[in-house]
Amino acid sequence: MRHVWVAGLALMSAMAVSGCVSDKKYHEALADADATRGELERARAQKNALEQQVKTLKDLNAKFGSESQIARDELQRIQHGRDKERDTIDVRTKELEDKVKQLSAQNRSVKQEYEEARRHNEQLKSLVARYQKEMKDRSRSLSSGMESPALTAPLGGGGASSKAAPAPAPFEAPAAPLLNINKAPSSDLVLTLGITQDVADRIVSNRPYRVKGELVAKNVVTKDVFDDIKDRITVSP
Repeated sequence: MRHVWVAGLALMSAMAVSGCVSDKKYHEALADADATRGELERARAQKNALEQQVKTLKDLNAKFGSESQIARDELQRIQHGRDKERDTIDVRTKELEDKVKQLSAQNRSVKQEYEEARRHNEQLKSLVARYQKEMKDRSRSLSSGMESPALTAPLGGGGASSKAAPAPAPFEAPAAPLLNINKAPSSDLVLTLGITQDVADRIVSNRPYRVKGELVAKNVVTKDVFDDIKDRITVSP
C-alpha cells in the first residue's frame, strides 16, 4: 500500500512538472509566433515599399525613355537641318566662287580694254598734234609763198617814169569742208576737230542733232569746246 501511495505521489509530481514545462513551452511558442508575425509584417511592409520603389523606377525609366526618344528625334532633326544647310552653303559658296572668277576675268578684260583704249587715245592725241602742227606750218608756208614783191616796169626813154604793175591778189587756200557730226566716225572727229576721244564718243552716242547748238544743250561738250569747233561742223546731210 505504501508502495502504491509513493507511486501515485511520484506520478502526480511528474504530471505537475510536465504541466509546468508544457505551459512554459506554450508561452515561448506564443512569443516566437508573435515575433514571427512582427517580422512577417515588417517583411510585408518592406516588400510593399520595394514594390512601390520598383513601380516608381519603372515610371521614371519610361519617362526617361520617352524624353530620350524625343531628344534623339530632335538631334536627328538638327543634324538633318545642319546637313541640308551645309549643302545649301556649299552650293552658294560654289556659285559665289564661280561669280568671283567671272568678275575677275571681266575685270582683267576691262583693264586690258582700258589700257588699249588709253594707248589708242594717246596715239590719236599725238597724231592730232602732229597734224595740227603740219597744218599750221603748211598754212604759214603758203601764206609766205603767196606774198610776191610788186613788179616794176623798166624805165623808158625821155625820162618818163614807168607805172608799177599792180600786185597780184594773195592766194587763198580753199576752205575745208564742214564735218557732219551726225555721220562722221569718232576717229574723224578727233583728227579733224582736235577733240579728245571721250568727247568724240559722247558726240557719236548722243546723235542725231537737229542744230549744232544741241551739243551744248545736251551737255555733250562745253561752251568753250563748242565755240572752238562750231565753224567747222554741220548737221546737214
